[in-house]
Amino acid sequence: MRLDRGARMPKLIVSSVRALEEAQACAKMMSTSEPWITLGRDYQASLGILLDESRERYVARRDDRLAGFLILDFRGAFVGYVQTVCVASELRGQGIGTELVAFAERRIFREHANVFMCVSSFNGAARKLYERLGYVTVGELEDYLVEGHSEILLRKSRGPISTYRAGNSPAHV
Repeated sequence: MRLDRGARMPKLIVSSVRALEEAQACAKMMSTSEPWITLGRDYQASLGILLDESRERYVARRDDRLAGFLILDFRGAFVGYVQTVCVASELRGQGIGTELVAFAERRIFREHANVFMCVSSFNGAARKLYERLGYVTVGELEDYLVEGHSEILLRKSRGPISTYRAGNSPAHV
């Protein structure tokens, strides 16, 4: 259901995943919706990712209802990687994904010059959203997660790593 852009939406509350029940609800949401169905991400694999304490995991609620979640990874070559943005299927198109990405950007840009993410080649709606939010394609990983589909590597940058100073990100982020 799409809402009129002028309609006032209840505030989205984003907080760290704290309880096993939250992780389980998020894993169910992930494993029963696209793009994760096509990617073959079942409930157990989804739960394993949501329980991985090496990543930052956030849950989003609107009116005390689970609206989506976010997983951030600060390890590896692409520090500041948005591993997962998941919005409840029935709530898509209501700005929740945009709010989750904005939350991720604020969190990452506090410490790092770049935000990275991948989007599946078959996930056109998500790719369009990320491009609208200023992300640019920096590469394509063919047959990376599943045969026949690519993962498109996207980046949003505040400048070179060599000159970026944590805490000095622009106010509009």
